[in-house]
Order: sequence, then C-alpha cells, then structure tokens
Amino acid sequence: MRSSRLEMALETGVLVVPDTGMIGVYGARMGDDLSSLPADRVQVVTGFRPDYDHFAGPFSVRHDGMASYAAAIVCVPRARVQAQALLAQAAAEVVPGGIIAVDGQKTDGIDSALKDLRGRVAVSDTLSKAHGKLFTFAASGGVLAEWAAAPREVEGFQTRPGVFSADGPDAGSVLLAGALPALKGRVADLGAGWGYLSRAVLASEGVKSLEVVEADFAALTCARANITDARARFHWADATVFRPETLMDAVVMNPPFHVGRTADPALGMAFIRAAKKMLTPGGSLFMVANRMLPYDKLLPTLFREVIDLGGTKAFRLTQARAPVREGKT
Repeated sequence: MRSSRLEMALETGVLVVPDTGMIGVYGARMGDDLSSLPADRVQVVTGFRPDYDHFAGPFSVRHDGMASYAAAIVCVPRARVQAQALLAQAAAEVVPGGIIAVDGQKTDGIDSALKDLRGRVAVSDTLSKAHGKLFTFAASGGVLAEWAAAPREVEGFQTRPGVFSADGPDAGSVLLAGALPALKGRVADLGAGWGYLSRAVLASEGVKSLEVVEADFAALTCARANITDARARFHWADATVFRPETLMDAVVMNPPFHVGRTADPALGMAFIRAAKKMLTPGGSLFMVANRMLPYDKLLPTLFREVIDLGGTKAFRLTQARAPVREGKT
C-alpha cells in the first residue's frame, strides 16, 4: 500500500526526489517496497531490529545518531507521540528547504499527523490512495523541536515515546514479576522492553547473569539506564532468533502478540520456541500472556511439564520446565 502511494507521488510530481544527496526513510517496516527510490542514496532509519536486518541488504541502514539528508520520507507509525518524534527528527536532519514526505495508513493516524503539522509548517496537497495519504512539507530546522523524543521517568524507570507501555509497567509484567520465585543461575529476559521484568529478576541474589534481549533500540537504551547491575548484559536482537553463548537456567517473558494493529499469536509462539531452544534440560520458562491466546496448546508439545501459576481473568501465568529435545519424547 505504501509503495503504490510512493510510486504515484513520484510519477505525478507530488514528491520530487533531489538529484543528489542522501534520502532518509524513517520508520519503514518489513513489507514496505522502496524500490522506486534510488537504492544507492537511501538510508533507512529504524531502531526495530527485524526491520533493520531486513533493509540492511539493499539499503544503507541506521538505528541511532545524527545524519544529514537532502530529503526524507517519514512512514507514520501507530503511536502518535512516536510519529511526532520521527517528524521532529526528520525536520532536524534534512537540510533547510529539503522536502519531507509523510506517508501512512488512515488506521495508523495519518490524518492526525496532518492535523498536527498544519499551523506549524506549510503542508502540500495530499495524495490519497490505498486507504492512506501522502503529503510533503519543507524542512526548516527546529520548527518541530518540541516533538523531539525525550526520556521520561515513570515509577522510577526511564521510558521514551513509542516504546511499549511507555506510560508505566504493563499489567501482565507486574503480575509475572510478583509471581517469580527466587531464580538462580543464568537467566534471559526475552522482549525485555525498558527493563521492568529484568529488574525483578535481578532482585534474586542467586542469579549469576541476565541476558536482556530487546528488538526496539529505544527501549533497550532505556533498559540500559534502568538496570545498572553488573550481572546484566544487553542485546539489541530479535528474540525469536537470539541464541545465547550458553544455555539458560531460566527464561522470563511477556511476549508480544501484535504486528502493527493485527493480533498475531504466531509471534508469541515464536518467542516460546526460542525460549525452549535456549534452556538447559532442567530449565524453566516463566511467562505471562493474555488468556485468549492459544499458547496452552503449544506449551505441552515443547516442555515435559507445564504448570499453571494462576493469574487473573485477563492474564495466565505459566511455568514450563524441562524442554523436549529433538528426537526425544
């Protein structure tokens, strides 16, 4: 859908790409087709590791730091504050007068982005296609500086705009943290976010090391600030493919189950399979998940023992121990 709007914008002159200079593409996701842009002059800016790895082949990629672009395309994310932060970043990194194209689906809030920008910058006419819109404005330095992403403190933790549960600990994570036993040995927190569960794990003196695994670079940056314990090691990685150097005695997680706005239990199942592969023969997975998700059918096929730790009407707490090895039952 994004590719069709982008192609039409280029064909009709709604978007004119400069003949020279780099083009920053902020927030592109897997599935976005950027082939209508000059690949040798495109740099994809994303802090989400699966997207970073996806675009790293055909394009230059960047997850942090500052850059200077001749033009930019901002792919509007669902979270309004995150969209504003990306727009502010683009406005600061594109040379004054350079064109910034803003593209997004109606379901992701492109109309809100358009409304927010009007009155602050001169916005072009909109191109509407495939249930979304694309429009442009000219960069002008710090005009959107008030939207720039900035850390905030919530209940003693640092968070940032756009990270999961930025306004406070997720209810499921709070529930799991309160149910964890005194852990020992080597532990991993998969999809650690900004570190709420990781801090709870490290409250156990028997924990020798903790692998903090998070795909969102901004969230991991917060986790580094929130967790100063020397036992913690931080990994910017896709938890579904992450493999620790040694097997873990325990894994804790509150796995995600959304891809964009769409519920996708397969994502959480991939987390469970990843946990199973990194556990010792007697190791345990401790997890919390929405009761509506079908993980209770998968867990007995991967672990010798599945223990219901209770929970609430909304959340199920589970311990799964002794992973089944390949070829064994």
